[in-house]
Amino acid sequence: MRKTLIASAIGAAIALSACSKPAEETKNSAAVEQTQAAAPATEQAAVSNPLLVKSTLQYEAPEFDKIKIEHYQPAMEEGIKQHMAEILTIAANKEPATFENTIVAMEKSGELLTRASSTFFNMTGTISNDEIQKIQSEMAPKFAAHSDNINLNPELFARVKAVYDARATLGLDGEATRLVEDYYERFVRAGANLTEEQKTKIRALNEEQSTLTNKFQQNLMAMKDQIAVYVDTKEELAGLSEAEITAAAEGAKAKGKEGKFIIEITNTTRQPALASLENREVRKKVWEASAYRGTSGETDNQPIVARLAQLRAERAKLLGYDNWALYQLEPTMAKTPKAVLDMFSSMVPAVVANTKKEAEAIQAMIKETGGDFELQPWDWEFYAEKVRKAKYDLDEAQVREYFEFERVLNDGLFYTMNKLFGITMKARPDLPVYHPDVKAYEVFDADGKSMAIFYADYFARDGKRGGAWMSSFVEQSKLLNQKPVVVNVMNIPKGPAGEPTLVSYDNVTTMFHEFGHAVHGLFSDVNYPTLAGTSVSRDFVEFPSTFQEDWAAHPDVIGNYAKHYKTGEPIPAELLAKIMKSRSFNQGYDTLEYMSSALLDMEWHSLPADAPLQDVQKFEAAALKKHGVDLAAVPPRYKSTFFAHVFSGGYSASYYAYMWSEILAADAFAYVQTQGGLKLENGINFRKNILSIGNSKDPMEAYKAFRGQEPTTDALLIRRGLKTGIN
Repeated sequence: MRKTLIASAIGAAIALSACSKPAEETKNSAAVEQTQAAAPATEQAAVSNPLLVKSTLQYEAPEFDKIKIEHYQPAMEEGIKQHMAEILTIAANKEPATFENTIVAMEKSGELLTRASSTFFNMTGTISNDEIQKIQSEMAPKFAAHSDNINLNPELFARVKAVYDARATLGLDGEATRLVEDYYERFVRAGANLTEEQKTKIRALNEEQSTLTNKFQQNLMAMKDQIAVYVDTKEELAGLSEAEITAAAEGAKAKGKEGKFIIEITNTTRQPALASLENREVRKKVWEASAYRGTSGETDNQPIVARLAQLRAERAKLLGYDNWALYQLEPTMAKTPKAVLDMFSSMVPAVVANTKKEAEAIQAMIKETGGDFELQPWDWEFYAEKVRKAKYDLDEAQVREYFEFERVLNDGLFYTMNKLFGITMKARPDLPVYHPDVKAYEVFDADGKSMAIFYADYFARDGKRGGAWMSSFVEQSKLLNQKPVVVNVMNIPKGPAGEPTLVSYDNVTTMFHEFGHAVHGLFSDVNYPTLAGTSVSRDFVEFPSTFQEDWAAHPDVIGNYAKHYKTGEPIPAELLAKIMKSRSFNQGYDTLEYMSSALLDMEWHSLPADAPLQDVQKFEAAALKKHGVDLAAVPPRYKSTFFAHVFSGGYSASYYAYMWSEILAADAFAYVQTQGGLKLENGINFRKNILSIGNSKDPMEAYKAFRGQEPTTDALLIRRGLKTGIN
């Protein structure tokens, strides 16, 4: 996915939030004095803390060569202090509320806090350690309180409401009007209309949620080493390539277990090694380590999951909603949980039927190869690969030889972005980075003008959380004269020392996906930071990124980068044809494991406020059975105890968004092919109507401006190989 880093959530909150008891006039006066006195103190402190002043690097890219861990907390605490003073000054303004002195003033506030927190929260997912986690734990409730101190300030809200009520008479353009409406809706949804007693309650809930989501994520980080599977002999890794076995040995040695071999556990229930490992007992250990994580010991996330679901329901009730899902979906394209459930229920019968056919083929392969056991989750991928090979004569190890990382990046991804959008990427080794594996690039537009900085952080390492995402260090804004500084993060296993990194085709498409998020940020062309880039509804934000995935398989693109890592020979036409034909293979499984997680998310967040704390495992089983997706051999992609998207990220009641967005993406990609495919004119249309506008327009109206009509589901069914007649 996307980002959905906590930095994004913090950034959104900072842009307009905070809260506290009603600000008294005397406190407001003190805040004004405090603001006036802040500058000299900040300048003096900047000598020892680079975060306290703007970076001198191009586009204010972070000065990673100067920033140290001990700089983050003081900078963020000072940022909260300064931001609150600015907010109280806005709230205390005796002049009538206007767009400029209220809305624009808030857009300009919080400069230090935004700079320090965006840098810090990007680091929490990429180079985390005990010290960073300690800061994160201490700052989480402070950020929650700061957000409440803004959102629940009655004087500030009165000014926002005055501008909102008068918006039709102010001569505002469309973007400014949308900004006013966005501010007002966010204040109301945060509790601005609540009584003081209710505000006290919601503050407590917000603080507890902040603490629990942080603890959930830190538990995931802590258990990463705990759940890794070690084996004693090379023979137990039969089926893995020599490079993978070498990497496993080196990984174990780095963990102080020389002579052993390590199998790291990635973020989903499904594990990459399961497709290759011949030893069934080792496969079972790997699957169980993944599926049962977070269910015992000090990193048991079950109590956190149960309480988070409960307190979110309580918060929703305070705000006038029957459950958290209703609250969350109100501002989205879907609007209601019913619309989401209707989408899934219309697909479940076909998906389950398809998956059962796949299971029958796999069970037959087990029998054919001498197995005398019933298909289990740890068997699926191993025997599915055998079925795939038999059906398409496709060897995944052979396929990887044509996907060398650097060539995929430069001749695949960057090549596509140049053809589609005209942009070029220039390496900037002079810019400091936060880890040796990270590369910095300057992005140049089609006219040759510099437009942004992009950081590429693609390889797995200790201290990095699992998954893939995009985030920003600096958001684009004409108002603030800011150019975007964007990062993509992945967890591609790096090749052994001195050897190239060969990537799976899944990782190839993920690289395209995440850069789809990146261009959403890079091409942002709006005035106000609150509306910039990826600041759109959850069920729209994955559309631009999913749209980019299919370019990885476009004949012109794949022919340019799929070349043998040793010989440089293009991928044989026959092998390429097999890869393309096999893309729809196992789509029943892929779709069902995703849908199971999305439905699980919706069930957790459809609980009413008076529901008791749930037994996590019993709740999961009942939820899956309720929707008819309880196939034992196909567990959810994420089980509750490691479902970071919804229990520590920003996707609570929103994991459905990937499929909702895929409908848009598949429809858009099919449309572009009818318009000539990979050419600049199509990229200009997509950039103008989708990527550049951020949240300055209604998403469906933006889509219709690009496409000429609303999307249909036909292209999605074809994309996933689930439509009749598609192989």
